[in-house]
Order: sequence, then C-alpha cells, then structure tokens
Amino acid sequence: MTSEITLFVNPTAGRGRGAQAAQPAASALRAAGFSVRTVVGEDADDALTRARAAVHAGTGALIAVGGDGMANLALQAVAGTRTPLGVIAVGTGNDFARSLGLPVRDPAAAGALVADALKGSRIRELDLGRADGHWFGTVLASGFDSRVNDRGNRMRWPGGRFKYDLAIVAELAAFKPIPYRITLDDGPVLEVEATLVAVGNGTSYGGGMKICAGADMTDGHFDITVVGDCSRATLLKVFPRVYKGTHLDHPVVTVHRAKKVELAAEGITGYADGEPLGSLPLTVECVPQAGLIVGP
Repeated sequence: MTSEITLFVNPTAGRGRGAQAAQPAASALRAAGFSVRTVVGEDADDALTRARAAVHAGTGALIAVGGDGMANLALQAVAGTRTPLGVIAVGTGNDFARSLGLPVRDPAAAGALVADALKGSRIRELDLGRADGHWFGTVLASGFDSRVNDRGNRMRWPGGRFKYDLAIVAELAAFKPIPYRITLDDGPVLEVEATLVAVGNGTSYGGGMKICAGADMTDGHFDITVVGDCSRATLLKVFPRVYKGTHLDHPVVTVHRAKKVELAAEGITGYADGEPLGSLPLTVECVPQAGLIVGP
C-alpha cells in the first residue's frame, strides 16, 4: 500500500464538525508515518470528481470525514476498486459507522483507529447495495419514512432536526397505507399494502434506528423489512421500538432476505444512506465484497 492517504472532507458536516475533525484525523495518520492529502470539493459533484481522481492515481486509502452523506459519496469513488475506505464519522446520523462498529463523533479516536488499522493492514471486504448504478452501504428507505424526508427537505423553517419532527407530525396526519409491488430474486410479485419498506445491507438509518436489525454486511443478502398496513396508533406504538430492533417481533412487521429487490409504488421516493435516489420503481442489488473497509 502506498503511504499517501487522501482525506475526503465535508467541512459543513455536523454543523462544522467536519472541518474540525480533519485535523486530529490527519495528525493521527501523519504520526503513523503516512503522507496526507486533503480533498474538499466546491460541491458534491466536484468533490466526487476529485475523490475519483485520487483513487485512480493510486491513493493508499480514501478517508471520508463527515456524515453518512459523505460516506455515501466516498462509496461512489471506491466501490468496485481495491482502494479501502476509512470513515471519520462526525455527522448527524452516522449509521454507516455505527453498522461497522466504528467510533462516532470522536474524530481523535476514529483517526487513531484508521491509522492503526492501515498500518496493520486490517482491511475487510464488505457487501454494498446498488440501485440504478448508485452504491449504498446501509439502508434504502421507502414509504412513510421517505415521505417524511421529502416533506422535511421542502420545509424552509425551522432548521435542524426539529424540522423533521414537524414533518413526522404532518405525515402522520395525512397517513394512509401505500400499495407496493415487491419482487424478490425474480420471484413472484408480492402485492402488499405497506407503511414502509426498507432494504438493509446495514442495520440502521436515521441516527441509530435499527430498521433492519438482523442485517449482515458480509452475507451477500439484504434484509428487507416490511411494515404492513397499520393504524396511526399502531405505528406510534411500534415506531419507538425501532431503536432497539424489537419492532421486528410485531405482527405487522415481516422480514425477507434476498440478493435482488424490485420495488414499485406510486409517488414514493427511495432514499439510500439518507440520500435521495429518485422515484420508485427501483431495482436494488446486493453486490458481495464490493468495498474494502478500514476497520477494527
């Protein structure tokens, strides 16, 4: 492995924590004997172009400093290559890092772990999801949760997470089940009325909500969580259990396993790693060992 490492930084992540986190991460890497180059794009497209150029030039690793959005952007550069990805998780949700057992909002500890792992060549293969050419690491969400994201993204006031709390209240008021057509591994079409469908390579989204609690990022399969048709009262009762993963035991929830999933529903946006992919229908594939991750 070359000794030159690329820090891929989102300076605005976590209300400015991204810029602050780059320094201890770089210090830990330099202390371990690595040469560090920092990439900060003018926007997402420019940042991705620069990250891909670093990968093409043979950087020893691409280290994403930011939140899940930055990790997802980095995946677009390293997926399918032999360049390992490290994560310094300092965003709001940090579900990719959580799924991998990496430090969250502790850039010094994360930087030291990445430096130590690179020095010891502790790099593991990881499955990734791919939807219409876009890679993701954790969960593709659709349904009630994606409608909350849609509404929250349209709201100009208030700021921060409170905006999404208000979006949840508004979506609950307008809630009704969604007719889905789900195809698993080219099998028969399942026509269901559902509250949401989540396709999990990793376990969680939304900052620790274990919607696909049994998902394994190395088994070559997705866990698909389907929350069926339920009342607002049932949804309010089941939803808090998602933080412990105990919602999977509720009768309204079913879990499937598949390598390929086709989702179709009218007026529903798919979000992967919290990033909008576009409207359903979407075809989602699990690609075994598509990424290399620097880890414990």
